[in-house]
Amino acid sequence: MRPADEALIVIDVQNDFCPGGALAVEGGDQIIPQINAMLPEFAVRVLTQDWHPVGHSSFASTHAGSAPFGTTELPYGTQVLWPDHCVQGTGGAAFHADLHTDLGDVVIRKGFRPEIDSYSAFFENDHETPTGLDGYLAERGVKKLTLVGLATDFCVYYSAVDAASLGYDVTVLQSACRAIDLDGSLATAREAMQAAGVRLEG
Repeated sequence: MRPADEALIVIDVQNDFCPGGALAVEGGDQIIPQINAMLPEFAVRVLTQDWHPVGHSSFASTHAGSAPFGTTELPYGTQVLWPDHCVQGTGGAAFHADLHTDLGDVVIRKGFRPEIDSYSAFFENDHETPTGLDGYLAERGVKKLTLVGLATDFCVYYSAVDAASLGYDVTVLQSACRAIDLDGSLATAREAMQAAGVRLEG
């Protein structure tokens, strides 16, 4: 068992990010056995869940003439436009059936505000609006985080950098993550995480 001040943060292991999903990450389901084996080791276990309303501003379908994986400018900056995914209440938004969600202590839903996307488990993409995770971890006395899940170069990356900026000791276990790697985004994310003081293992 890990020390009581350590938490496992499981990022977005949802059907739409696994093979066959609307925004599938190659091999996304392969990490589930490793995550399931890790969950009992931690006293604090957090699951995050992308939870978008229909017509979310990050969906390409919301912007006339736009295609998935292009970009647009929103009030908080440049936003990648995604295929519709993780729509609230749909099967695609559900956690993968093989993930041992019963071992999680709390679910942090993000991206539920129509006008703003949220990659990070800690802040929406304006880098100001909190999800409440930092407060929860503070109440539990957590100082050290291990991050796993999907995808390495987006939600895991943003979560890790935000966690480091908030003063947590952060490790990303790469063997229990998978990446989208959009135009070299994986290499960029790894460099940025290391520059922020995040430890990359596995």
